[in-house]
Amino acid sequence: MNNTADVIIVGGGVIGCAAAYYLAKKGTSVIVLEQDESIGNGGSGRNGGGVRQSGRDPRELPLAMYAVEKMWPHLSDELGVNVEYHKEGNLRLGKTDRHLEILQGLTDRAAACGLEVHMIDGNEVREINPYLSEEVIGASWCPTDGHANPLITTLGYYRAARRLGVQFYTGESVKELRKVKGKLRKVITQKNVFEGEKVIVAAGYATRRITRTVGIDIPMTNELIEALVTEAEPEMFPQMLGTADADFYGHQTEHGSFVFGGESGFEKTALGDGRSQTSSITASCICRGIMKYIPRLAEAKIVRTWAGYEDVCIDGVPVIGNVEEVPGLILACAFTGHGFGISPIVGKLLSEAAREEKTTLDISAFHYDRFRAVI
Repeated sequence: MNNTADVIIVGGGVIGCAAAYYLAKKGTSVIVLEQDESIGNGGSGRNGGGVRQSGRDPRELPLAMYAVEKMWPHLSDELGVNVEYHKEGNLRLGKTDRHLEILQGLTDRAAACGLEVHMIDGNEVREINPYLSEEVIGASWCPTDGHANPLITTLGYYRAARRLGVQFYTGESVKELRKVKGKLRKVITQKNVFEGEKVIVAAGYATRRITRTVGIDIPMTNELIEALVTEAEPEMFPQMLGTADADFYGHQTEHGSFVFGGESGFEKTALGDGRSQTSSITASCICRGIMKYIPRLAEAKIVRTWAGYEDVCIDGVPVIGNVEEVPGLILACAFTGHGFGISPIVGKLLSEAAREEKTTLDISAFHYDRFRAVI
């Protein structure tokens, strides 16, 4: 086993795998440590697959717009696998005046940043998607949003990185980070010690526990999100769907099944022994919400459900970049459920930060030092 590389990445999700790939493309040696026994077993491979610009915080929007314009259209060719990317637009639906107020605010902020997005009424909504309920009175419409397959994308980056020589070690749970002469150099797992010039921690909510070992406490929490998959249905619509309250989101896949994510309201009580899980109660609650928007799916059969945690930052945008207080440490966490769609550009930005290059986009708004107390 080789325990030394230029860069050690903690976390083998889509962000970690993307960063590893872009680093290896430039000849940087990389080791990726994943606590699970397989890659893509967490939230990276199990999410709604949204490649979405609309509805984001204005600070995050340039990342999403860059990824949609310059990276997602070519990603299948680059990785050598069909990531099932479809740029068919996103309808964010509203059924009440309050919903429309929320959507109008999100639309105005996004349009001010240059995104092609606007409000439409209920009739225009059903012209785009005739399967939607008459209860829908309006929506925000972003024609350049889309969706992709999250598991295939994650594994695509993983396999491409391996072809370039990246070493992946699964079943490696990180206990602590350790400095050497004032600079972060070592990653201590339950089994081994790894050493690198730079350490990228992209381990979801576990990042908070890991970075506390070097005095960095990221203000984030974890929230349970549930998802379900239906059996294959006849082709209905290609758009990504969401709601003003974000109580569900999803799309129809290339294979005909629908993938929906959402909240049932039972998340706080559905944990049992502490593991994330769904149940007949929670899944049916999500389904009732979906049926109010898409009545045609009332008879659709659910074939699979799952639940997982998303790492939610206190101010709603991720933490990305170098940490001034700990030289050698680079963070990529707290994506608040918005990480998959920006994973290509975040991977690229992390690779540039680790190589001490000028980053393609300004990431100063995402630095950890924004949480410093102002004196």
